[in-house]
Amino acid sequence: MEKIRVMITDTQKKVKIPTGTRMLVRRACSAVLKEEDFEGSAEVSVTFVDDDKIQKLNKQFRGKDTSTDVLSFPLGENGVYDINPETNSYMLGDIVLSMEHAKEQAERFGHSFQREVGYLTAHSVLHLLGYDHEGEKIDAMRMREKEEIIMDQLGLSLESSYARGKNGASLLN
Repeated sequence: MEKIRVMITDTQKKVKIPTGTRMLVRRACSAVLKEEDFEGSAEVSVTFVDDDKIQKLNKQFRGKDTSTDVLSFPLGENGVYDINPETNSYMLGDIVLSMEHAKEQAERFGHSFQREVGYLTAHSVLHLLGYDHEGEKIDAMRMREKEEIIMDQLGLSLESSYARGKNGASLLN
């Protein structure tokens, strides 16, 4: 990976975004691309929204009339991406993060808001690169494993996570 440009927009007012969150999002995007040996420069757009906005998007694009934590809108398919002619960078896609959901999930899972935002960002960038967890169970396990590797690299690993319970035991078995 040569360089990544992450454009971040905050359109919500319900959750105060802690200092360092934007940098964390950029670091998470970079860590995924580095871990995946992505070649070339890349661009990702990230928008922070509230639950109302993400619910509307989820209904519009996925037919699900409910809020969710994150949505990914890949601009490429099978590793082929459009190139921004101004920057000569691959345009990977858009990520929409519900900051309300991130805050609630951090509290529910007993970890920091920063970990939750980092995790959701890594999860979404993997989707932009073509990973999927809704089909085969093995695909979901591979994706979770990659997410935890990224969390380790960001210094945000915990014994308790989506893939592990409070005692560290795998929840994927």
